[in-house]
Amino acid sequence: SITEERKEWEKDMAIPEGLLPVLPLRNMVVFPGLTHVIRVGREKSMHALKKAESMGYWIVTAQQKIDGNEIAPDNIYPVATVCRIDSMKGSEESGYQVVVRGFHRVHLDQISVEPQLNFIQANVTKLDEVADMNEATRKSLLDSLKQMALDVLKLVPANTENLAELIKGVDDLSYLTSLCGGNLEIEAQEKQKILAMNSLRDRSLHLLSLMKKFKEGLEVQSEIRAKLNQKLGAQQRQSILREHLKAIREELGEKDDESFEEKILRRLAEVQAPDEIRKLIEGELRRFSELGTQSPESHIIRNYVELLSSLPWGRSSPETEIDLQEARRVLDEDHYGLESVKKRIIQQLAVMKLKKDLQGSILLFVGPPGVGKTSLGQSIARALGRKFVRVSVGGVRDDAEIRGHRRTYIGALPGRIIQGLKRAGENNPVFLLDEIDKLARGFHGDPAAALLEVLDPEQNRSFLDHYLDIGFDLSKVLFICTANQIESIPGPLLDRMEVVELSGYTMAEKLHIAKSHLIPKVMDSQGFTAGSVQISDEALSRMIGSYTREAGVREFQRQITSVLRGVSEQVVDAIEKKTSVGREDATGGELPLRVESKDLLDLLGPEKFFQEVTESINPPGVVTGLAWTPVGGDILFLESTAMPGRGELILTGQLGDVMKESAKIALSLIRSHWPDLGLSLDLKRHDLHLHVPAGAIPKDGPSAGVAIFTSMVSLLTRRSVSAKLAMTGEITLRGAITPVGGIKEKVIAAQRAGVTDVILPEKNRRNLQEIPKDIQSQLRIHFVSRVEELLKIVFGIEIHDLGPQLLLDGSNHQPNSDSGKSEI
Repeated sequence: SITEERKEWEKDMAIPEGLLPVLPLRNMVVFPGLTHVIRVGREKSMHALKKAESMGYWIVTAQQKIDGNEIAPDNIYPVATVCRIDSMKGSEESGYQVVVRGFHRVHLDQISVEPQLNFIQANVTKLDEVADMNEATRKSLLDSLKQMALDVLKLVPANTENLAELIKGVDDLSYLTSLCGGNLEIEAQEKQKILAMNSLRDRSLHLLSLMKKFKEGLEVQSEIRAKLNQKLGAQQRQSILREHLKAIREELGEKDDESFEEKILRRLAEVQAPDEIRKLIEGELRRFSELGTQSPESHIIRNYVELLSSLPWGRSSPETEIDLQEARRVLDEDHYGLESVKKRIIQQLAVMKLKKDLQGSILLFVGPPGVGKTSLGQSIARALGRKFVRVSVGGVRDDAEIRGHRRTYIGALPGRIIQGLKRAGENNPVFLLDEIDKLARGFHGDPAAALLEVLDPEQNRSFLDHYLDIGFDLSKVLFICTANQIESIPGPLLDRMEVVELSGYTMAEKLHIAKSHLIPKVMDSQGFTAGSVQISDEALSRMIGSYTREAGVREFQRQITSVLRGVSEQVVDAIEKKTSVGREDATGGELPLRVESKDLLDLLGPEKFFQEVTESINPPGVVTGLAWTPVGGDILFLESTAMPGRGELILTGQLGDVMKESAKIALSLIRSHWPDLGLSLDLKRHDLHLHVPAGAIPKDGPSAGVAIFTSMVSLLTRRSVSAKLAMTGEITLRGAITPVGGIKEKVIAAQRAGVTDVILPEKNRRNLQEIPKDIQSQLRIHFVSRVEELLKIVFGIEIHDLGPQLLLDGSNHQPNSDSGKSEI
């Protein structure tokens, strides 16, 4: 029990007697067993604290008489409480905040001022209580005090549950009188009177009398409050609060007298909300007014109502007739090249014009970074005269980012779709979902599945956001998505969209883009005046070929920025020389300042990329292959070598399962054509090692079989492959060459690397129309359908179409077989 715990810590404390420092108090009395926080700022009191610190933190708290202004021995009441200092924070300059715990009532005599430190001290004698009642009387007084205290706490307009629980657990009458006397709101002189009573019986009866009077006063106050609440209805309270709010606004100089409810209703009219939304908001406003601003739920309702009234339920951009000629002009003005992509966009707009449909199909622009996927969406919005909203969904792993959080959660927010529409302020914007291939799936849900409803024209007429908890019509929104690759997009989501592929730009296209778009844009962003700097075509071509190797123009733009930043000092000097004629320190040249190819070494440093294909001679076993990457096409080298061993095939270079299978197929195909190729190497006593450089980069895909096969044949026949020849395609065990993807990107990469001849699968001939004419004019493209044609073009070797039956006819086709029999 509380009493037993109190007796235990009192027994453990060696409470001193004799001469102790005294802390005089004003309007406060510390009772035994209670803890109080005291603010100490007077000089004598702080000296008393220092003395108490040296005496084991024991000090006497004594009430100071009201008629005494100064701290003097005559102004101290003789009955006080000896206390222990539990904590003391602060400084002499700002004062101390002291936490003291009362232990016993004491009598003070010989109260005097300590001569050196100038603080009050007194001789302390412990006062024992007079037990002048029997057990039945004690029990009766204890129960009466408990009940009276609990009745008083019920009437106090505050949270008193903890104090009530404490009182219920007390079974010590002395401690209960201290608890009641310390917490009762009475004058300090009355509390001092209670402390000075030695008779526990008299003290209890006196407390009961005081608490009864205090209870009656609380009952009267409670009745007044109840009557006042009944008299003031909800409308009167709102009127009073509005008057207060109006006065506050006038005091602050604000002229807007519009209330929150009026503002919400005005917004509803502006966004043309339907009747269903209007009724919902009016109901929420009634709840808001009933709860009051002190309720935690009122903030949730306020945010919810403000969002509902801000969404463009019926507000659209002005409907204008789709002008295809204007759309073509805008697309050509913003983008150079991309003819097939722009043609597909114009077809989309033409269908929308015929159908009178504001939404149309959902386009998915797929291509490497920097080729203009996002800017195409901006151009479409400009051509249609609609607002443009971009939302990046890359890395999103929580479906609540799409559908929103439920309002029961703390910090709930609507999804990104609803937030984007709120920013647009119209219900028919061009909405770009960027990086849709980088959606992630976490333990919070699958955001790709949440997008299924958004991008399905049959479902998004009543898209349900969890935060709104009411359907929103997305049928007027023109959705456009972008991705770097479609392999990572889930099939059901990909089925909702029409794929439009954007490949990389050629050198001629990059040169035109730089002159028409990039250089003016960078000059404006860096503060150059038009025509102050000129970059020659030779310099731009060298930057494209030797300082960037990308499908898009993003890195190219950074290099142009670096060049302009490098000549900025010369431009400033030239401007100052022109405006300050006769300045001796002016060193600038004439404007416009021209940047030539020879200046790039100083401005950009050494070249980062080299035309290594055209400048090298491949030894036997080295072949140039073509690869597709998320950032565009690229070339890669395949290297083969042989060494004494046990007939194993060694593959290195971070090859994936598909490329490993291609290597095994190529080796099997070579073994089946061994006599026709005129090979003499004993594979049972040699290991064959295939390596693709840049081993730290994972490589996989069904397009390296032709290059692997050619590399092995080159090694085994000891015939070199031209360094200016590149190839792509996949092979089968029967010697057929199958088509592959990414032809345009691969051919552009080959031309960029200095290749003059390219070998492609015959079935990829249909992709020839995708390759720009200027690229085709610089390359000799060979189409092959079987390995026999490949060997004739690359090595001049002619063999018959034998196919897989070589493995089954029983003739001596196993290379260097000891028995002369074929091994199956």
